[in-house]
Amino acid sequence: MELDRRFVILGLPSSAFIASCETFDPAALGGLGILGPLTEGEAAMGIKAALNNGIDHAIGNIGILDGFWRNNRIQVPLPGVLRDVQKAMNVVGAGGIMSELHQQLNRGAEKAMPVAKNIFVDAITSLTIQDAINIVKGPDNAATTYLRGRTTNSLTNLFSPIMEDALGQTGALRLLDDVTGQLRSVPFAPSLGRDAKRDLIAHGVDFGLKGLFTYVADEEKAIRENPAKRTSQILQRVFGAVI
Repeated sequence: MELDRRFVILGLPSSAFIASCETFDPAALGGLGILGPLTEGEAAMGIKAALNNGIDHAIGNIGILDGFWRNNRIQVPLPGVLRDVQKAMNVVGAGGIMSELHQQLNRGAEKAMPVAKNIFVDAITSLTIQDAINIVKGPDNAATTYLRGRTTNSLTNLFSPIMEDALGQTGALRLLDDVTGQLRSVPFAPSLGRDAKRDLIAHGVDFGLKGLFTYVADEEKAIRENPAKRTSQILQRVFGAVI
């Protein structure tokens, strides 16, 4: 079954956009270097390829040293209660441990990203043909929005143990224990709840995924707008004229 033929030139200037199948001229395809109308199967393949490229782009940029920590766009902040603790400990000159905890929280996010790559790739395979058609019709971040909306809950569950392990390896969880111990000697300091570790892990997962999707969206937008980013035949076919 063929997809609405106007989508074969997705991403071209509005003057080249074909308003409807009734006014579509098949001969125009030759001038654009495109052979035949786009099929639904090709649309699905193209969207999956774009998302896979987005995941690779994201992990390559943020799953490295300082990918989160030195990145003002996606740096993971301390959770609210720990920011309050940091203020209290700064007053008594003990804020250094909180700064270290903040850094190691970001190190955990950096460390977790490459380990989780297969989780994100597997999530992309669940995309249906109808989903792909809607995405091709959608805005610059339609594929990313789809992936986030359909997979965030399952990715959170799958990603949580990876983040926990990463935070353990970087020492963030140990530092949290140290903070808890030091709070006993800080007057009027906020107290940490019994679930402080679980909350820190969940916070790292939440901001880790936000950072990932930020970069996936960047890559999707670039593929839609920049022909040089369409590095395979299927991306060229779905997102514009063959280069």
